This record gives sequence, C-alpha cells and structure tokens, in this order.
Amino acid sequence: MRVRPLPGAAAGAALLLLIGAGAAPATASALAPTGSVSVDDVGRNTADGAVTLSGTYRRTSSSGPDFVSSSAGQGVSTTRHGVGGTRAVCDGAEYRWGEHRPDRARRVLAGAAHVEATLMELRTFGGLPLPSFHAVQGQDVTLTQA
Repeated sequence: MRVRPLPGAAAGAALLLLIGAGAAPATASALAPTGSVSVDDVGRNTADGAVTLSGTYRRTSSSGPDFVSSSAGQGVSTTRHGVGGTRAVCDGAEYRWGEHRPDRARRVLAGAAHVEATLMELRTFGGLPLPSFHAVQGQDVTLTQA
C-alpha cells in the first residue's frame, strides 16, 4: 500500500490553523504593553561629550528584574548609541529615570536627536534569562549644550 503524505500534511496544517485561530486573542493580549515609558523633550550634552537623558516609567508588577534603557541617534544614520540602563521599580507608581553616559568619542552631539527608551524585564525561560519588553517610546529631543 502506497501512502500519500501530501493530503495528510495538508489536513494537519489546516487543523493547526483552526486551533491557532482560537488562540489568537490570547496571544494578541499577551503582546499588549504592560507598562509605560516616556522621554523628556530636552536632554543635555556636556562639553566633555557626556549625554544625559531622562523621562518617566510605570509598571504594576514583575516576576523578574526590570530595567529602563535608552539610546540616541542623530541625522539620517540608523546607528543608535546606548546611553545606559537603570533598574526599575514595579509597584504601580510612576518613577523618573535618568541616564548619564560619558561619550569620549562624541558620537552624540548637541542639537536634534531621536531617543528611544525601553522598559523590559528579564524572565527565565529554560534556565536562561531572556528579555521581555513591556513598553517602548521613541521621541525626538533637543540636546542642549551644558
């Protein structure tokens, strides 16, 4: 007897699609942001090249350590420069975050910049700590020379 794998594979794929369709709302809600993060409109760039950025964040609960991190880029370049990361408190209150990074190479200068702040949690999956992102905010800012 000859077995035809193609009809069986097609039936299996259709069954998986039907099962997956019922799970779609749960998956979509699992991807919804569970926190918030903002970026202040103005940052600082000191004479020695250090960059300072700030903003606010809020998250209600966490099962692992949470962090707020930020990066900045300028002009048409897609290159982003990390400014830093701060441990976050997740008790439902709104907190301020601030990053100060010496930039000896002067990669981020005074003037217009695009800043991205991220609120993320480290969760353990199979013994490995992996990031779980809860909020991202991109903001055009002005870096003033301090």
